[in-house]
Amino acid sequence: MDRRPSGSQGQQHDTSGMLQSTNADLVSHIDSMKDRRTELDRFIQREEEEKARIVNDLRILNERLARLDEGLAKKYAARQEYDRTIAETENAFSKIIDSSRTLLHVLKRESSTLNKRMQGDSWA
Repeated sequence: MDRRPSGSQGQQHDTSGMLQSTNADLVSHIDSMKDRRTELDRFIQREEEEKARIVNDLRILNERLARLDEGLAKKYAARQEYDRTIAETENAFSKIIDSSRTLLHVLKRESSTLNKRMQGDSWA
């Protein structure tokens, strides 16, 4: 007797082998995709962490920028006060100088007038 499987049994055996091979390939591809997904998850996690650090750094920098802006605004106002005070002081000083020149001119004129009188009225 021939021990070879009959036609339908042979086909069934071939189909079963192909099915097992296909299943193994599917499982292998699914596992491979899961591995790639896991690797992608790690990349995403690292980038999310980096993003969180950058967002925090930006928050800190924005707070520093706001404090600097406030400080600069106060310093600008103080500088403007200095400019106003200096301008007023220079203006007042200029008036004092003009008054001093006028006083000196009057003093010289009076001194000259007195000297001329003294020369005319000899006290000796």
